[in-house]
Amino acid sequence: MSIDKMYAVIEAILFTMGESVEVSKLAAAIEQDIPTTVKLVHNMMDRYEAEDRGVKIIELEDSFQMCTKAEAYEYIIKVATQPKKQVLTDVLLETLSIIAYKQPITRQEIESIRGVSCDHAVNKLVEYGLVAEVGRLDAPGRPLLFGTTEDFLRSFGVKSVEDLPVISSDKLEDFRKEAESETEPDKTEDVEVKVEI
Repeated sequence: MSIDKMYAVIEAILFTMGESVEVSKLAAAIEQDIPTTVKLVHNMMDRYEAEDRGVKIIELEDSFQMCTKAEAYEYIIKVATQPKKQVLTDVLLETLSIIAYKQPITRQEIESIRGVSCDHAVNKLVEYGLVAEVGRLDAPGRPLLFGTTEDFLRSFGVKSVEDLPVISSDKLEDFRKEAESETEPDKTEDVEVKVEI
């Protein structure tokens, strides 16, 4: 198979699937090893950027996905129904950040960090597709473990959870003081951040 043919096959697979495709499956399709396949897809990613196309390929963990470039969004909604935007409140964002940095994690562990019940928040994050059950803890009662999803990576523009920003100990102390001050009566604000998923 020629290189041009391999590019065409990869492009056809990513376009047709619409979702992320594991690099091992792409490699099997073009009959190449994984490092060669990754290099080919990275070459395609560079080419798409250089040619200023309306689509791009993104990398998510050990997978690749073809998607629309953000700058084309305003034109797409002229011919399509505007995608529903889910609203993440400060409670949901706080819960999501705990899961993202501590995963896999149980509800009880989330609650011990937050100091309050997290059932509603976790259920909403699962409903939004940002969080999913990833297994069970090998402990009495075998509680569910939660982790982030590919939709989380897509929504927040990171390739993997390893790419999440590292929080310094100074920042953590600032966050702790801020959280303590917000728990004082009449100082709590419900801040909403819109995240398109």
